[in-house]
Amino acid sequence: MNKKEKLWTAPFVTNMGLNFAIYFSFYLLTIVIGSMSMTKMNASASLAGLLSGIFIFGGFFGRLWMGRNINRLGIKKAMVIGLAVYFIFSLAYYVVNDASILVIIRILHGIGFGMAATATGTFAGEIVPVSRRGEGIGYFALSITLSSALGPFLSMLLYAKYGFSLILHLTVVLSALCVIAAALIKIPASIVLPVEKEKQPLTFSSLFELKAMPISIIGLLVGAAYSSILSFMNSYTVAIDLVSAGSIFFVVYAVAILVSRPLTGRLFDTKGDNFVMYPTFIFFALGLVLVGLAQSSWMLLLAAVFIGLGYGSFPPFAQAIAIREGGQDRVGVSTSTFFGFLDMGVGLGPILMGVIMPLVGYRMMFYLCAILVVLITIGYYFSHGKKH
Repeated sequence: MNKKEKLWTAPFVTNMGLNFAIYFSFYLLTIVIGSMSMTKMNASASLAGLLSGIFIFGGFFGRLWMGRNINRLGIKKAMVIGLAVYFIFSLAYYVVNDASILVIIRILHGIGFGMAATATGTFAGEIVPVSRRGEGIGYFALSITLSSALGPFLSMLLYAKYGFSLILHLTVVLSALCVIAAALIKIPASIVLPVEKEKQPLTFSSLFELKAMPISIIGLLVGAAYSSILSFMNSYTVAIDLVSAGSIFFVVYAVAILVSRPLTGRLFDTKGDNFVMYPTFIFFALGLVLVGLAQSSWMLLLAAVFIGLGYGSFPPFAQAIAIREGGQDRVGVSTSTFFGFLDMGVGLGPILMGVIMPLVGYRMMFYLCAILVVLITIGYYFSHGKKH
């Protein structure tokens, strides 16, 4: 493990760039893939929705595979392989003209995404000093935050002006550059994972880190609650006539994370898990309530601030907890376990919300998600908080 206190090293910054490109290209394609399939491939609305969501399930299996094999491969090789798979299947979009076949491509592309994101996430967990792990992983996670704000915005803008082809070209170029950068990145010898020469038997513990399961299950539930925002913000703001505020909701959300991250990262490292985690749950719940109450733009954007401080602060610090619980020799498996569960929550959540929303309406759906976050807070206390 890197014993130096220096955080902003060249490999750390390069890894942040790689992670940003992975998630940015994911958003570029995913935001418009449904619309493209309906207009160019005559896909049904349900098939278009499947094309958007199935990527996450491919990512889950990619994360499991990489988490199990990263110690055997080593950090650098794992990054190159994951990014190469991601690049290869981005090329496949050029030759697919049938929406049903595109579903298969989306699954395979998602597997590459999961492999690559687990490799970069594991590297981030390894390269930051232990004494600054919360701060370091918090900064690393800003690469995801920025991509989640810029990706959807640019995707819709480019698609409206230039169509799907330019988005695909940009995705392919970014993916190719990532493979080259991963091949050139210098991995400090002190943080190289212990290499397993032989493949371990396929067992539950080889795929999942049991000690990271409590915080990972919390992550699954948090992801499901957040999916209500991710999936329905656009249609909700249309319904309540706040489209202008809705269009910058995720930008305000990202700014709140960017501004707060330096402070929250240091507080996590110096004050402990609970000092940061309990406020994230409270802010998230308040943000969901404010979304449900929103009658004006300022209230909706205030909700974006609270959700940025809440949900936006959860993944990096929960990942740090998962890594610490799993131990230094299980960083890869712990990372894949946590993000696999978080992604599944975000992926499965829209299915559940799609059943609930027609029954109770948008506002009540957000209130119910706020209640879920309160229950999650109680679950966190019993599964982790009271021990720390």
